Amino acid sequence: MTGKTAFETRYGFARNEVLLSNWRENPFNRWSFQNLGELVPTAPVAATPGSVEAPVRDMSGLLGEKVSVAGAAETVAEFLARSSSDALTVMKGGKVIGDWFAPNMEFSARHIIFSISKSVTAIIAGILEGESVFDPEAPVTAYIPEASGSAYADASCRHVLDMSVSLDFEEAYLDPESAFARYRRATLWNPGGGTESLREFILTLQRLAEPHGETFRYRSPNSDLLGILLERASGQRFPDLMREKLWLPLGAVSEASIGVDMEGTARSAGGISVTPRDLARIGEMMRQGGTANGRRIVPETWVRDTTVTGGSAEAWQRGTMVHLFPKGRYRNKWYQTGHENGAFCGIGIHGQWLYVNPKTEVVIAKMGSQPVPEEPALEREIVAFFEALSGLV
Repeated sequence: MTGKTAFETRYGFARNEVLLSNWRENPFNRWSFQNLGELVPTAPVAATPGSVEAPVRDMSGLLGEKVSVAGAAETVAEFLARSSSDALTVMKGGKVIGDWFAPNMEFSARHIIFSISKSVTAIIAGILEGESVFDPEAPVTAYIPEASGSAYADASCRHVLDMSVSLDFEEAYLDPESAFARYRRATLWNPGGGTESLREFILTLQRLAEPHGETFRYRSPNSDLLGILLERASGQRFPDLMREKLWLPLGAVSEASIGVDMEGTARSAGGISVTPRDLARIGEMMRQGGTANGRRIVPETWVRDTTVTGGSAEAWQRGTMVHLFPKGRYRNKWYQTGHENGAFCGIGIHGQWLYVNPKTEVVIAKMGSQPVPEEPALEREIVAFFEALSGLV
């Protein structure tokens, strides 16, 4: 008689049921989002040798606190369960206040952060800008001449950074026949990949009639292109850049990873996996104006431009995400909420968030396995949850 394996008992399905065709679907994503390297090629980003993470900080006292984010009071624990959360790390004033993990995730596990990867990639752009290696105002073709036949022929790196490229492309996450599905095949995230590289795909994209720079258009290929721009500018592969310029100076404790395509091009738009603690460390570095462990990592002027002063309110208002932050802006792949507390954040599909509240000195890293990529109503509730939680700690 054969019983269930330990894996099946924990997750409710067998490992061989998780496939390239379904890894982003519920319930399989509760495991796959922590094990990307078993499904697609990844490159490691090493942490400081010998680093040891401090023990988990109990936050049971916070879990029973009441918050009201949808018109009715519920506990923090209830909201985390309702929002398909996998992990939560909360920092205040630079110190870890507490960690929480769902039964499907362990303290030391890495978790894919999807489009928070864009925010991380932009930090590296800021570092290289500070070193005079990368010019955000330069035309894309200054670094990638072969982009001359694409939508990027007359776009600047600034347009790429601020998602204001007039790109004829839609983020159709759930349409198997869309250009987005072809894009995911090029990243090796969907079955049928391996015939077209990510770079080749991006350079086939064409532009709309509207000039660049006028409308915020959330288009992920822009951020993969940014990774290529940084590689061309620096002469280094993206995983090496991330390790040398960010991960080691940050004092990251755990190894990160990033998905790569058939040519080894990094999925800098959405393929980075990190632990919740290390994600929170990125947020704390941004809260501190670009420093960590007494060391400057990214110029303070870049952080202030990214989180406070930069970005076009007009372009944001013309975009499709104004429902989330009615007074917001988008700069260097970070979201400015427009709230009085000056909060800013990075956001990824399926429930990935890095929220920074400068007024309360709170940083919240949240990871999730929501059943669908986007849930606008829930996203607004999550923002309200962060605002409430940052007032409790």
